[in-house]
Amino acid sequence: MTTPDTERGLRLTVLVGESDGWHHRPVFTEIVHRAHLAGLSGASVFRGIEGFGTSSMIHTQRLLSLSEDLPVAVVIVDTEERIRAFLPLIGELVADGGVAFLDECEIVRFGDERERGR
Repeated sequence: MTTPDTERGLRLTVLVGESDGWHHRPVFTEIVHRAHLAGLSGASVFRGIEGFGTSSMIHTQRLLSLSEDLPVAVVIVDTEERIRAFLPLIGELVADGGVAFLDECEIVRFGDERERGR
């Protein structure tokens, strides 16, 4: 069994509303497409079941109060240099109430280089 490769990285999490849009497209979709075009290692979108933001209005998935604007988190992990270079590319997308945060992390890569798409 081989030891997986590890490296220091940065996790970018961008929180937006599900109904937030950018030129007739969801903001979370635009962030993922920009991350792909920027050559980042990957991006995932997670839909929340309940939350509130700057409006202080609670959005929930519970049946009696179904919301059409649930919280969405876009998570991207790459090297610190690449994530910091990407931040200006999404500033205009989250200017109206979205928020982003950064966490230091350790990236663990499994498989050989061909399996990882390098």
